Amino acid sequence: MKKIEAIIKPFKLDEVKEALQEVGLQGITVIEAKGFGRQKGHTELYRGAEYVVDFLPKVKVEVILAEDQVDDAVEAIQKAAQTGRIGDGKIFISTVEQAIRIRTGETGNDAI
Repeated sequence: MKKIEAIIKPFKLDEVKEALQEVGLQGITVIEAKGFGRQKGHTELYRGAEYVVDFLPKVKVEVILAEDQVDDAVEAIQKAAQTGRIGDGKIFISTVEQAIRIRTGETGNDAI
């Protein structure tokens, strides 16, 4: 099993969700997040005063899936989340040792 964590722009969430559903993934977890990468935030003007926004709003999407689904899922996220502009986000893939469904006690791929 693998875990995909994707940090994306908030307005791309619906597109990413639909793309993942199209490749056959059923469940995702979404976490609101704030952060910055190379873009280092930006300056905004509010009522005549300038202020720096260090942490930009982001969304973290987490998906646990079988190893044979990883390539399709990553491709779907990339295509759906890409705007071509700085700050599109990142995708991280890691190994999951075990998954357990609390309600039934199912383990492994059956639990996801």
